[in-house]
Amino acid sequence: MALFLTEDDVGRLLTMNDAIEALDDAFRQMADDKAPVRPRQRVKIAGGTLQVMPAALPAEDAIGFKAYTTMAGRPNFHFVLYDSTSGELLALMQANRLGQIRTGAASGVATRYLARNEVSVFGSIGTGWQARSQVEAVCAVRQFERGVAYGRDPERLNAFCEEMSRTVKLPIEPAASANDVARQADVLIAATNSRRPVFDGNSLSAGVHINAIGSNGAERQEVDEATVVRANRVVVDLKEQAIIECGDVIPVVGAGRMTWGSVVELADIVVGRASGRDSEDEITLFESQGIALEDVAVGIHIYRLARERGIGQEIPA
Repeated sequence: MALFLTEDDVGRLLTMNDAIEALDDAFRQMADDKAPVRPRQRVKIAGGTLQVMPAALPAEDAIGFKAYTTMAGRPNFHFVLYDSTSGELLALMQANRLGQIRTGAASGVATRYLARNEVSVFGSIGTGWQARSQVEAVCAVRQFERGVAYGRDPERLNAFCEEMSRTVKLPIEPAASANDVARQADVLIAATNSRRPVFDGNSLSAGVHINAIGSNGAERQEVDEATVVRANRVVVDLKEQAIIECGDVIPVVGAGRMTWGSVVELADIVVGRASGRDSEDEITLFESQGIALEDVAVGIHIYRLARERGIGQEIPA
């Protein structure tokens, strides 16, 4: 029998700290060519899009895929996990919460290796569902004194600051503008669905690390060219996927201002094959598209905990 796990089940089982460690280990396996992963595949129709993302962690006996639809502006996420030795179906999970936590965790891993050790302020441009796990993740790997945030809706911005202050036990204040956040932050989060740059890269301070998660389509440019060009290190979770859909970097490469050869995969940073930063003044940029390996890494962790704790509904495999 396989397990069916709901969003509530996933939320009960998966913590941010565990997700960060699961992804750190998965990136190490990826660096050793022991974790096959394929870029997101999209099937578009008049009413919306189906996206499918497959990967494997053979060392964990895990192989699977996340599939999700976006129809009428509403996403619907599921993750399917198999035993990579027997081919047996292990689990079907609702995966919106899974995706939120693992996307935050990927930025947590990037921040661990790319941000300065001594930091004071984190900033979030964006106050939505994904921004919440981003704040939680950066606070899991660095000690901050305070945070600042900006969103276009003042009511949502104030609610976000109040909620996340309680979650990470730090004061988070609303900022007057996105550029105000960019000027103050030692670690900057860009977590929006904008198709145009949300801050001026010339406002960034030396030494900042940026986690940009919104540009997972070639038509989206959340971060401007000044930011990408100023970055001493541009890091992605999977270069093959970034070349297809990283709307922040694609136009900069197209304009001849950088090459894909200068872009580094996070796995190489994690294992020390490439350096995260060479000085305190360098600007580092993590362009997160979100890859299937991250889903498999947290999916097998969730499945094992569910079996241990007797959580989930058994279904015919």
